[in-house]
Amino acid sequence: METEAKLAFKDKDSLYGTAMADFFRKLCVDDSTPEPVLLENTYLDTEDLNISRRGGMIRVRHYSGSIGDSFEFTVKYGGGVSGSLHKRYEWNVKSSDSRFSVETFKQLASYEEDPLEILEEAFGMIKDKDLKVICSNSFTRTVYELSYGKSTIEACFDSGVISSSDGSRTDDICELELELIKGDIKDLNDLTELFIGKTGCTPFEDTKYRRTLAMGMVDQDG
Repeated sequence: METEAKLAFKDKDSLYGTAMADFFRKLCVDDSTPEPVLLENTYLDTEDLNISRRGGMIRVRHYSGSIGDSFEFTVKYGGGVSGSLHKRYEWNVKSSDSRFSVETFKQLASYEEDPLEILEEAFGMIKDKDLKVICSNSFTRTVYELSYGKSTIEACFDSGVISSSDGSRTDDICELELELIKGDIKDLNDLTELFIGKTGCTPFEDTKYRRTLAMGMVDQDG
């Protein structure tokens, strides 16, 4: 189960300025500054958005940076959003290339913690031939590991731009994701409130996928 808080910032200066703030540096497990990584996301679904309409998502993510290139497949399903807190079932599989296969994913995802019967429900009767690319986005991510209370929490600083296919409309990505790696959800909630109080950021319910998909649907509708 993925458990994270999403926080929106007004601009890049306020977003990245948070990473330099004294209160933030005291939370960091490591004193070093991590290197940003470019994330390129491609989302798959059926022609009629069967998976998305049932509350699911298939993502092919390409990582690129000084450590080299890699791919990761992710399926998210179910759960819900309350304020800034997002909770969803999630399965991740590393890959050496971008070729996604439903059956291969299900086999390799058996090592993940979330239940396979829920994953089966997410896919339903969908086969590889039913899937196509429906939208994509890219952004730069810088990840810090934080220690707060009795918990370990990842702080992901994300900045980029979502663009319509013709480039006529754009939407900025300027947000912080706080993901609970281990520990107590109360610590995550308390840390979220700390960030809001210290930086003036705001809780954010929407996901990058939903925002990207919505812009693509606007294009299709004309």
